[in-house]
Amino acid sequence: MTDLPASLADFGPAALSAVVVAGYLVAGEPVVGHVLHRRFEGRLRTDPAARRSFYLRLLVLEWGLALLALVLWLSTPGVDAAAVGLAWPSGLPGPVTGAATLLVLLLSLASVRALRSGALARAAEPRPGTSPPTRGRHAEPAGHATLALLPRSPAERRLFSVVGVTAGVCEEWLYRGFFLAVVAAVAGDVPQVVLVAVGALAFGLAHAYQGLPGVVLTGVLGAVFAGLYLETGSLLLPVLLHAAVDLRFLLVPESALPGGPPLPGTRRGRPAGGAPA
Repeated sequence: MTDLPASLADFGPAALSAVVVAGYLVAGEPVVGHVLHRRFEGRLRTDPAARRSFYLRLLVLEWGLALLALVLWLSTPGVDAAAVGLAWPSGLPGPVTGAATLLVLLLSLASVRALRSGALARAAEPRPGTSPPTRGRHAEPAGHATLALLPRSPAERRLFSVVGVTAGVCEEWLYRGFFLAVVAAVAGDVPQVVLVAVGALAFGLAHAYQGLPGVVLTGVLGAVFAGLYLETGSLLLPVLLHAAVDLRFLLVPESALPGGPPLPGTRRGRPAGGAPA
């Protein structure tokens, strides 16, 4: 298990700054993410470079926050690398966390299969005789905020692969390594289950732009990542699992996504014969 800081005094002069950054991850990141995503959706219909631009903004934001947290940690006299997960695994996940990790992998593969079927691309098409729904400045139907982020071209896919790896590295460092160390230092000796719950809540709120279902789903994922981190004492396995969950979308062909090229044997996302699939 990770040897978390026992007191905020371990952070020394950087203590206040560490608390401020941790507070931003809980309260500020949901607002910033929501604003950025709304602006991104507003550009999708008119700007072909909207996704690439949004990916670059994500890279700058995540690496910037990660580097800031790294500098703060390097400034702390009493928090060693193992206390923030920057170490090799010192143990194996318990049976519950191990089973949850396996379930995440299986559900991720199942979601890829569902996406590859093209059902979402067909569902996004307007019915014959109707006009596409208007949603103000937003290009995606309600509940499809995640789909709006997925790449539709080879250039976008290449950049998305960098975003996926960045999410695995930076978000695990921020929300598991750094954030949980600050929480443990502020709260004192708290049970591991509390740390998992707090980490899950913070990670879920960071994805508030996806709506309540997205908050719940990413919150559950955050709980699995946190349990895996705390039980192994290392960020390595959470980083690998997180990156794999995000990069699975690269297995989905462009034609299976709303806004992608037509599916083989179809016209405008529907079977050539005109009947729904």
